[in-house]
Amino acid sequence: MPFVSQIKRQTDYNLYSSTTPIVIDNGASNFRIGWAGENDPRVIFRNIVQRPRHKTTGETVSIVGDHDTTLLKYFDCSRSGPRSAFDSNVVYQFEIMEYILDFGFDRLGANGSEIDHPVLITECILNPVQSRSKMAELLFETYGVPSVAFGVDAAFSYKYNQQHGICDKDGLAICPGFTTTHVIPFIDGEPVYKGCSRTNIGGYHVTDYLKQLLSLKYPHHMARLTWEKVEDLKMEHCYIATDYALEARLFQKGTKEAEEKTRCWQLPWVPPPVEEPPSEEEIARKAAIKERQGQRLREMAEAKRSTRINELENQLRGLEFLLQQLEQVEESEIPFFLKDTGYVSRQEIETALAKATQSLRKVKGEPKGEQAEVEEKTDEKYPLVNIPDNMLTQDQLREKRRQMFLKTTSDGRQRAKQKRVEEDLERERKNQLDEQKRLENPELYLGEMRTKYKELCEKVEQRKRLKTNGNHSNGNGMSGGVGRGERLNAAQRERMRLLTTAAFDRGKGEDNFGAKDEDWQLYKLMSKDNDDDDEGPDEDETELARVSSRLQEIDPTFVPKPEPGPSQSAADMPRSRPLTKEDFQILLGVERFRCPEILFHPNLVGIDQAGLDETAGVSMRRLSSKDQVLEERLTNSILMTGGSCLYPGLSERLEAGIRMIRPCGSPIKVVRALDPVLDAWRGASLYAAAVQFPQQTFSRMDYFEKGEDWLRGYQFQYTL
Repeated sequence: MPFVSQIKRQTDYNLYSSTTPIVIDNGASNFRIGWAGENDPRVIFRNIVQRPRHKTTGETVSIVGDHDTTLLKYFDCSRSGPRSAFDSNVVYQFEIMEYILDFGFDRLGANGSEIDHPVLITECILNPVQSRSKMAELLFETYGVPSVAFGVDAAFSYKYNQQHGICDKDGLAICPGFTTTHVIPFIDGEPVYKGCSRTNIGGYHVTDYLKQLLSLKYPHHMARLTWEKVEDLKMEHCYIATDYALEARLFQKGTKEAEEKTRCWQLPWVPPPVEEPPSEEEIARKAAIKERQGQRLREMAEAKRSTRINELENQLRGLEFLLQQLEQVEESEIPFFLKDTGYVSRQEIETALAKATQSLRKVKGEPKGEQAEVEEKTDEKYPLVNIPDNMLTQDQLREKRRQMFLKTTSDGRQRAKQKRVEEDLERERKNQLDEQKRLENPELYLGEMRTKYKELCEKVEQRKRLKTNGNHSNGNGMSGGVGRGERLNAAQRERMRLLTTAAFDRGKGEDNFGAKDEDWQLYKLMSKDNDDDDEGPDEDETELARVSSRLQEIDPTFVPKPEPGPSQSAADMPRSRPLTKEDFQILLGVERFRCPEILFHPNLVGIDQAGLDETAGVSMRRLSSKDQVLEERLTNSILMTGGSCLYPGLSERLEAGIRMIRPCGSPIKVVRALDPVLDAWRGASLYAAAVQFPQQTFSRMDYFEKGEDWLRGYQFQYTL
């Protein structure tokens, strides 16, 4: 199946003879493969596999190692995340390991699935026989490798640095890796397996801890805090504090030194465009455009008004002509005459004439007094209202009921109009009185209005609280209703009382409601239609609105209180400030040394194990020999190798920690490998290029003859 990768495929595979070994550094973080005798590996990629489906074709592809994030938009990655073949530092998912090896051999330039070169592959210290046998089975039976050798990566790195004079033959190799940390004692250049120690803490936990801290600190930038980016931030900015408690107090106090140690990661940010005030020419141009638009709207309104006036005048002429013809028709022939006109009686025609006249006067903008006179004239034309029913025919009775309905509606309209006129006059009178008071003493008037506004606000709020919670309180002056009854008004509470007591006689508990006629009077009282407690506008709220409007007119500094609740408009909602450059900055302060501190105190992330310095002490105590001179030789040559030993200050911190567990005056020397990341592969490459290397391998024939049990006694000699 196809691979997706940006790694260039090698083209010189066929130039190497079949006796040239292939060296593989199979790390939990990175996979490195190359030829024996060379200084650098040919292919390096992350030891992960992802198998998404193509969104268009539906084909499943294998994405091995690093990949272009823009390429993933063509694939559905929701069901397939990155997967590793390792559990801690042991290979256990050999299906994924097969994808890794396929990709590694393919990028190295191999043609087909047959690999006719010996293979030297690294593994962890004291690797389980089950994992080693499965790896041998995969290499022998799937790829047809002629011979295989297994070696420990940390041991190859120690031997490589020993050849360059960095460390001695006797010493300790401390290898903080991706998921675990190993301490291996070396005596005469060979690892002592019974003195090895392991703690399950490594670079993966440091990266994960840093990602968690940054995600909690900047939750709105979580999408940008990818694993790869956090890994880069860790390797670029993190360091080991010589004294963790002292460094933490330094940042807690916020001193200048702490500010200098803080690092800033600026995320992409584009400043919003600055709106410049419009020029005078722009203001004049917009005013001219607005004037032309207003003129066009006025012309359209005038044309519409003229059309409406013509329509109403034609309608009036038609109705007047119809009334003139109706006067010449006899009374008995009126229904037949009006049959085709759409009207039923003369009164309906007159009513339509009055409405058309009123509409015409309204369109022409004539005073309301003339409209009122027209309405008064139309109101007088109800001749059948005062005539008794026994003097009218059936048709006249129906016409009388229609006239009574029209008259009642007209009277109600007149009363409402008169009420509005009276309210307007009263409001105008109050405004005039207020204006006189304001002119006499403006400061006193403003103070009185503010006091009145405050009293009305408190009164309205108190009424709303009582309406919501009833008359109960929790003793602190605050309403604290806890039941439905406390949320009812007076009429509703009375109805609830009647409902709970009406069905039972006092003292007897018998259900005889409805047996008497007076019970139905009680039923009327319990009807919800009688509850008019909340009907109509509140006078206090009306007065509050008037006072608020008046204060806004006379006091520019007055700001009315916003109405609480979900009905609050969007304009009254608090607005967030505009985003600035500082909102797109991620500051790394205490996180710089807090995250790698878990290498010495794993309990910070809930791992109850020993740190690097304690693990080194455990490893030396496991040696059967209690030779003080040997222990001094071991502590005098401590080599740090592995990707997680690149933090600044790690050597000093580790030396200080080991010095605390060793006797006073013991020689302690901690050095770092030449290249903690690649020294393991380079040491394996030099070892595989030696002439004695074939003696350390076992062939495919041995595997088929002796089986997997022979691997239990397999011992690799690092000194040739």
